[in-house]
Amino acid sequence: MKSEFVPPERSALLALQRATHATLQLISAELVDLDLTASEINALANLADGQGRTVSQLGAAAGTRPTTLTSVLDRLERRGHLTRGTRAGDRRSVLIELTDSGRAAASVIEKTLADLENRALDSLPAEAVAGFHAVLDALIKEGA
Repeated sequence: MKSEFVPPERSALLALQRATHATLQLISAELVDLDLTASEINALANLADGQGRTVSQLGAAAGTRPTTLTSVLDRLERRGHLTRGTRAGDRRSVLIELTDSGRAAASVIEKTLADLENRALDSLPAEAVAGFHAVLDALIKEGA
């Protein structure tokens, strides 16, 4: 696509930003009982697979700088949702792992996100969803 002025009503980035804000509001409303911020939900969702991660690995998965992630992790640790320890063989790396309550919250988040995604995308053809993912991948690559 060549570089040219894109009117706001046709801008994919502005539409993505609007969709992101609408989605974050919907997620927050659906998960209000967990009393978590959007950043905390994002961190737990990215740990939902049960795999421990370093701060930099989690930051890359969540799309958040490690320095920004630190305060999120502090809050989640204070609430008992995760622990930070050292990685076997590398005491300099901090390993983030979910606790039982963190796994329970992450499971609720994972199910809620899957339900919301299914409701939003089920009526679309597979090719449209694949195209959407291709656009997201291109934007992520541009920002990397």
